[in-house]
Order: sequence, then structure tokens, then C-alpha cells
Amino acid sequence: MRPAAVIFDCDGVVVDSEHPTLIMIRDDLERHGLRLTLEELETGYMGGTVETVAAKARANGARLPEGWVSDFYARMYAMLRASVPLIPGVVGVLDALDAAGIPFAMGSNGTPEKMAITLGQHGLVERFRGHLYSGQAMGRPKPAPDLYLHAAGRLGVDPGACVVVEDSAAGARAARLAGMRCFGYAPKGVHSGLVAEGAVLFGDMAELPALLGVRP
Repeated sequence: MRPAAVIFDCDGVVVDSEHPTLIMIRDDLERHGLRLTLEELETGYMGGTVETVAAKARANGARLPEGWVSDFYARMYAMLRASVPLIPGVVGVLDALDAAGIPFAMGSNGTPEKMAITLGQHGLVERFRGHLYSGQAMGRPKPAPDLYLHAAGRLGVDPGACVVVEDSAAGARAARLAGMRCFGYAPKGVHSGLVAEGAVLFGDMAELPALLGVRP
């Protein structure tokens, strides 16, 4: 069924910023006493905020210094300003939605500054027509459903008529709690966290327009 609106996560769905960020987090945590693989970080830590990463890492033995969160943000923003690629095919999805007259928004746990940096490099801030929403700025990041409910309200669309595009279990849970269908972007194959939250998996953005009932 064609949705009345589509809400996109940002990192790992529209911009390919997650992998370099994961590497930065892995290296930082290892320097401070917690060794994790990229896979362990992706499944156990991603989908939240840098603050939630810090809290969980400290609970698991990382000796992060005071001020680590703000320092990490500064270094991450510098890295992202240098260059961050788009997810292949995502502009074609936005084009298809525009052609079909279906509005879309972004609901990210990232800060407004981070979205401005990553999307701004590719001229996509304007494509979202002011509908860029931050769970962190709201004080209710995913997996709470508030961010997606807020985006639906600003779009003027009933939550049950919205579709969310996510790549994390936390985001898929937020969609489920908001009463929204979720398509889970899983380019590496099966993603058990997305499946557990009821997301319909797909592995290539070229597949998404058909799943949304629009022509690419």
C-alpha cells in the first residue's frame, strides 16, 4: 500500500556516515579500556546518541574521561565536514517520491548540526523542505516513538499512514511503537535486530520505490 508520507533515518540510510563514525568510536573505546569489534558496536551501540554510547561503554568498563562526549562530537563533525558520501540510489528514491507527490521527512537521533553538515554537502537540506527533525534536540531520541510521531504531525499525516526507512533496531522499534510500517535497509544481508522489530528488509535503495508503491 502506498504511504501518505515517508520518514527517513539519516545516518546509514541517506548518508554513509555510520562506518567512519563506528571506526572512530571503536578506536576511542579501545584507547580507554573497552575493546569491541565493529560488528559488536553496530549491533549493540548504534541507533542511539553519542551520549547513550558513552553511558553504555562506561557501564561495560570503558574509562572515558570527563568531556569525552563533547570532544568526540567536535572530532566527528570535523571528519564529516571533510567528506561523507550518500547512500547509493537514495536520491532516486527522493525523486520518485517527489514525482508521486508523497511528502517526506527526516527523523534522526543526530544533532541538527550533524544533519546540516552531512546533508548540506549534497544539497539535500533543501530537498527535505524544512522537515529535518532531531530526537536529540527534542530530548526524546529513538527508540522512543516521539520523534517519528512529531515528524508525522508536522507533515500533517496520520502515523498509521506513514512508512519509516531505518537501518537500526532502535529506529525500527521507534517506528513500531509509533504505529508505522518500517522498511529496514540491510545492504549486508540479514539484520536480526531489524527483523525482530518487524521491519521488512531490503538491500538496495533501487528496490525501495517499488516497495513504496511508486515508480523509480
